[in-house]
Amino acid sequence: MIKGFRNFLMQGELIIIAVGLVVALAFSTLIKSFTDSIITPLVNAMEGGGAGSLGLGWTINGQRINLGSFISAIVYFIIFMAAIYLVLVVPYRSYMKKRGVGVFGPPAETKTCPQCLSTDLPVAAAKCSHCASLVS
Repeated sequence: MIKGFRNFLMQGELIIIAVGLVVALAFSTLIKSFTDSIITPLVNAMEGGGAGSLGLGWTINGQRINLGSFISAIVYFIIFMAAIYLVLVVPYRSYMKKRGVGVFGPPAETKTCPQCLSTDLPVAAAKCSHCASLVS
């Protein structure tokens, strides 16, 4: 059981995912700091409030609805996803393309088995992998 677990942990795809997660967390911290330090004050300044102001939003029955923080969170998400795409996905796709493997592209074409109606059969398949019937 321990040997199987070790083999699972040492798979190449799992290592790539782990490294990507660590890099994504580092970018997340950097971009969160950017939005908290630059974007949020700019959004709050649009309301005309100073540094001591609560920012863009409303207070209803003692509860604060902070629209400025919500707008900053949207900007944070967009910047974070763009950074991940440009820093991780584009270079990884280019690297895998050089190795002859397509990633993050359109899915491979499939066909349907006439007997069991499985829809995940490769176009070149002559036999269904689910019911073993011949497919044309």
